[in-house]
Amino acid sequence: MGFKKFIYKYILKRKYYRTGHCIRCGACCSKIYVNHKKDTIKSEEEFEKLKKLHPFYTYLEVIDKDDNGLVFKCNKFDKEKRICTIHKFRPGICRRYPSEVIFKMGAVMSEDCGFKFTPIESFSQVFEQVKKKYKN
Repeated sequence: MGFKKFIYKYILKRKYYRTGHCIRCGACCSKIYVNHKKDTIKSEEEFEKLKKLHPFYTYLEVIDKDDNGLVFKCNKFDKEKRICTIHKFRPGICRRYPSEVIFKMGAVMSEDCGFKFTPIESFSQVFEQVKKKYKN
């Protein structure tokens, strides 16, 4: 096992490598699920309370609701110039994008996004480990 794989898998407890870079497509700003207290924001009432607690929430606009919770878009993304108007002061959620947690929750990366997630171990490697575990 390589050093990088060891660090990601056992120290960082990751299942995927995140590769690539931002190409300013804006997809990440247009369909957002936001976690609060280990779950997504589920209601507009909860969202209204959160807007009073932290300025980040005032940047968001509810655009939909599905089984995961409310879906937002950020009003700080300039679609014409394809830039974040508060990039230097953007919140942590934006700095950490894309997050493996959201990806594992079922979020789908836009095909146009410059970031990609690739499994640290292939399906066949995981399957072999499971077979060995249950053989013993």
